[in-house]
Amino acid sequence: MTDLTDLAVLPATTERWQLLYQDEDLVIVNKPTRLLTVPGRHPANRDCLVSRVQCEFPTAQVVHRLDYDTSGIVLLPLHKKALSELSKQFQARTVNKQYQALVAGEIPFEGEIDLPIAADMARRPLYKICAEQGKASVTHYQRLSFMPDNQISRVSLEPLTGRSHQLRLHMASLGHPILGDEFYAPPALQQLADRLCLHACFIGFHHPTSGQWLEFSQPPAF
Repeated sequence: MTDLTDLAVLPATTERWQLLYQDEDLVIVNKPTRLLTVPGRHPANRDCLVSRVQCEFPTAQVVHRLDYDTSGIVLLPLHKKALSELSKQFQARTVNKQYQALVAGEIPFEGEIDLPIAADMARRPLYKICAEQGKASVTHYQRLSFMPDNQISRVSLEPLTGRSHQLRLHMASLGHPILGDEFYAPPALQQLADRLCLHACFIGFHHPTSGQWLEFSQPPAF
């Protein structure tokens, strides 16, 4: 039995989710920051994106997730067949997901990070770079702009794998942690933003019924 004192309470934002697209098979929504995608294990963490969306779309189901602190595009199938077809695409890594982030310092123009990630059992819920026990984790990044006055880069991030905290850890491993990251950024950088500056800005996938390639984008609020 889980000891509730070991589980964090994550207060849900009052900001509403935004509907970007709907048809009879799926909906695309924009998740605000500070909202879980699915219910947490603590009873106080029942409020989440999917429960809110189900108030309007009762059959909405989860096929992928964003972290509590991460905002952006979430794809929700509306029936079992759509869930099955989309799950296959995520498993085959044919779904294209892109993020934007603000990171500390002048990051190189473009590169790829290939560093394995494992759960940090001594510091849960954190993760760590671990060659011995970690799972393969690959992220492609590209600098979009650099702001020399405050030494901040805006970057585009494309995770080729989908590990927990992958983008946060990979950016921190380069010495360019994401602004507002309370897990992996030093305190001074945590305070440079009032939120985690990480946003899922693009998704591309094949429609589960028609097979048509669809693309959706949503710019970040930061």
